[in-house]
Amino acid sequence: MKTNLKQNSENTSVSVRSIMPDGIFISVGGSDYYLSYDRLPWFRNATVSDIFDVKMCCGQAGIRWEALDVDLEIESLKYPERYPLTMKRYAGEVL
Repeated sequence: MKTNLKQNSENTSVSVRSIMPDGIFISVGGSDYYLSYDRLPWFRNATVSDIFDVKMCCGQAGIRWEALDVDLEIESLKYPERYPLTMKRYAGEVL
């Protein structure tokens, strides 16, 4: 099931285009990006209103979902291979 949704927000160049079962499409500065829940699991169980609550941050270098406490650099959307979402652990490290 595909739901087409748009954010009407002033003074921003980011909007949610659609929410799908496996991710969301957003538009940032005229470029469209797909955010997969597999890669970015913070959006998987988010409410529609939380996903729509996206704003530019860090000047124009990033976007932020305040309610989800998620910040993404625009560069990480353009070049996801440069931004692996992995954590390195060291021998003997306790979390």
